[in-house]
Amino acid sequence: MELKESIMSVLSNANGEYVTGEELGERFGVTRSAVWKAINSLKKSGVQIDSVKSRGYILSESYDYLSEREIKKYLKNDIDIAYYKTIDSTNNEAKRLLANGLDKELLIVSNEQTAGRGRQGKSFYSPKDTGVYFSLVIFPKTTLQNAVTSTTAAAVAVCRAIEKLCKKSPEIKWVNDVYLDGAKVCGILTEAVSDFETQTVNAVIIGIGINNTTTNFPREAGSAGAVNAGIKRSELAACITDELLKIACSPYNDFIDYYRSRSMIIGKDIYFIKDGVKTNARATGIDETGGLEIVLENGEKTVLRSGDITVRKYDITKGLD
Repeated sequence: MELKESIMSVLSNANGEYVTGEELGERFGVTRSAVWKAINSLKKSGVQIDSVKSRGYILSESYDYLSEREIKKYLKNDIDIAYYKTIDSTNNEAKRLLANGLDKELLIVSNEQTAGRGRQGKSFYSPKDTGVYFSLVIFPKTTLQNAVTSTTAAAVAVCRAIEKLCKKSPEIKWVNDVYLDGAKVCGILTEAVSDFETQTVNAVIIGIGINNTTTNFPREAGSAGAVNAGIKRSELAACITDELLKIACSPYNDFIDYYRSRSMIIGKDIYFIKDGVKTNARATGIDETGGLEIVLENGEKTVLRSGDITVRKYDITKGLD
């Protein structure tokens, strides 16, 4: 471990106490000058460290430090964590680890994604230091059909965590986007590793990306926004993980009423895109297995289930959004 990372580990676990340069030097077998240089390098990289003569160094209370140790400080469940400063995609890493024999639950977290992915092959903007990007790998031992509950459960877990930590009321855009104050703050991508011969799921990868304080979104990010509620990213990741572990393998009836209560499109005019064709409809409800109940313009009732369907609000007076 580099000296800078070692110092960060100590400061983040100092419980609000100052740590002197002498203590750090003795701990890592380096001079106080080397400690000072490492501290200055951390400050230049954006880490907020306060220093007081004769007292030492302390992380600023406002600094949002994301690490395995920080997440475990808030996490109630005992689960292994793999933390990365940067990675292509936490879901991609989960697949690689599974291919190499991973056989127990794991939380994969990164400070940055260079190739974050969303549904339908879309990219997910994942800049460093401002968001929470993680994948939870679980082994539900269920059928392919039942594994899809994980996507709905993830949206519920994110909403419950945001409510608990910042007292705001997020909404869910079917199937799995979470909105806050009219902006998309979270995307979810669930992928199953399956045995098609037996029609069973070997593992489920639940990928979640949240914009905590992110700004300056690219144009293709559309209506993206950030939580901006003063929540520490480590605490947010831990809270969502704890909520998700409660219900990830549960039947729909354990959380479907909550999911319905947070829907932002029930009762709204929408259009959906399937096989490249736009169709106008009205969203009327969520059925017992998470499907979107709709009424077409000709009065026909049907249920949308495919993950390849895009749903947007439709305002009759203004046309498609």
